[in-house]
Amino acid sequence: MPTTPPREPLSMGDFTRADGARHPHHPKSYEISDPAEIREVRSVRRIGLQRAAAAGDAVLCTCWDHDGSAHPTPESNRLLDPLSPEGIPARHRARWAAAAPEGLREYAEALARGEEAPPLPRGVPYAVVFGWLGAPRAEPRDAARLLAERAPRRLLAGVPTEELAWAVRETDRAGLEGAVRFFASEEFTTRHPKRRRVPDTARELLLRHARSHRPGDLAVLERRLLRTPDDRIRRS
Repeated sequence: MPTTPPREPLSMGDFTRADGARHPHHPKSYEISDPAEIREVRSVRRIGLQRAAAAGDAVLCTCWDHDGSAHPTPESNRLLDPLSPEGIPARHRARWAAAAPEGLREYAEALARGEEAPPLPRGVPYAVVFGWLGAPRAEPRDAARLLAERAPRRLLAGVPTEELAWAVRETDRAGLEGAVRFFASEEFTTRHPKRRRVPDTARELLLRHARSHRPGDLAVLERRLLRTPDDRIRRS
């Protein structure tokens, strides 16, 4: 029995509202891969084309299939506007927030709603935050992709290196993935050299994971993870 090949994701471009308002955590481009959502987008596109044809618009740009922005309609605006609670971007952000670890979900939901800097959650181990950053996602290019990077890194950015090093020791494989991504990022590498000293135990865990799973980050880690005189850091 013949099978239907999976549909290619729809690549969505930037969305500009008439009032210029923007969701602070919406990426300039993203993908829609859910089949039901793809059908919804194609449906509102057909409405736009039909109205354009009825209005006598003889020029129908083929690039419309890539960004979905030509011939906007009230239906397409509700569906594709990042600020619309009924829109596909809002659904993507809601799914991402629902998958957040317990203790981080309320924070994730606030960011998904459009808050720029909600209060930081308390009492969540940084090893869990590393795991949140490094966890594999079913739709890594969806409209929540900026939040998936920005939210965990915001929680880690101001943490003393000693505490991050302990979290590296305590985290799991997904957490090591997130830890390597964080320690190779600007949030860590722009710190003062004294704040980039990492005990050998944590340093070796990060370098070992990078060698096996993120070789593109290895050179950055080797250069930026400065050694401590010895591995003396102890948890109080």
